[in-house]
Amino acid sequence: MLHRLKTLAASLRHALRRSASRGLEAAPTAARSVRRALPPLLAVTAVTALGYAVVTHPPVQAVPHGLAALRTNQFSGGTSEFRSGSFVRIPGLHEVRFFPLRDQSYHPASLAKAEGATPLQSVEGLSLGLDMTVRWTVDATRLPELARKLPDDIEGDVIAPAVQAVVYKQIARHTVREIFSSQRAEIATALEAELRVKLAGDGVVLRSIQIGSVDLPADYRRGMDRLLADSLASERMRYTLEISEKQVKQSEFTAQADKVRRETAAEAAGREQIIAARAQEEAMKHVLPFKQKQIEQRALEAQADSAARIQQAEGAAKARRIEVDAEAAARQKLAEAEAYRVAQVGRANAAQMAAEGELLTRHPLLVQKAMADKLSDKVQVIIAPPGSGGFIGNALLAGTTPAAKATPAAALEGGASEKE
Repeated sequence: MLHRLKTLAASLRHALRRSASRGLEAAPTAARSVRRALPPLLAVTAVTALGYAVVTHPPVQAVPHGLAALRTNQFSGGTSEFRSGSFVRIPGLHEVRFFPLRDQSYHPASLAKAEGATPLQSVEGLSLGLDMTVRWTVDATRLPELARKLPDDIEGDVIAPAVQAVVYKQIARHTVREIFSSQRAEIATALEAELRVKLAGDGVVLRSIQIGSVDLPADYRRGMDRLLADSLASERMRYTLEISEKQVKQSEFTAQADKVRRETAAEAAGREQIIAARAQEEAMKHVLPFKQKQIEQRALEAQADSAARIQQAEGAAKARRIEVDAEAAARQKLAEAEAYRVAQVGRANAAQMAAEGELLTRHPLLVQKAMADKLSDKVQVIIAPPGSGGFIGNALLAGTTPAAKATPAAALEGGASEKE
């Protein structure tokens, strides 16, 4: 490529020299003016071409998400891999290819309809359609190799032919009934295994194959539906008969189990009654002596209760007598104390009255003073008749005359009688 470019540049320079020499021979003045204007024109042209190339083919290119970019040098053949960011791409020098890193889905529409362009054929020769979804991706470890090997349209040039080759061969080995109902999972497994090996050689990794609906011709589809309905009815009847037989056996087993259960329950009840009678007999041997001991114990308890009550009554009577005696003694003591107190009070009063009588005998005005003191809060002025020479209270006492002076003994006796 570089040699060709050098040859083309040399040819252009040679042509320009020849045209310039011819022009100089014909018109020297025009040639000189053209020669002076040619370098600026060439520079402007070169700059314009370079700008147009940069705008139409930018040298910096970004890697889209989910893709890997392989840059191949056209001269050296070296490759560089980019999975994110941006990289430099020089037009004419670098070739860039993008490969998907995420799983891709391929849906062969030509195989989906029984009346399509390329329908599948069963072992009976009946046309049918198969709705398939193929999930695939590129082997990320072999991208430098695949950049030179794989075509641009991977689905159309690699996956589609491989899918058609494998599917046609596998479907042609089975009947329509097997494909439609009984062996669909086995067919999908076989297709996936064979197609994985076939695509691995081209650097394509098969993830899975999903088989959807199976498209049959209308007439055959109606017949298949009737056949399936009859088959389902037959299967239903067979299962119904099996269920009825199992229900009969279950009833027999239930009756036998009920019979055995009742016999076992009767035997167990009889054994329980026998064991209960024996246990009651054994218990009575121990209960009768126990009852007799209880009777003796209750008699002894009654005797002990009676003796206790008698002792309690005797103790209560003794306590009552002791209380009565103590109360009588206490009352006697109280009477003696009261008599002694009265005697002592009498003696004290007699002595006091004797002392007061003697004092009044010595000082008769004390009677008037005492009376004045008693009347002081009721009478403020007491007027005694002059020259009466008697007791100041005689006028208040209804004119009674004072008695003659008594002897001290008579005064004492009179005081004692007044006190009494």
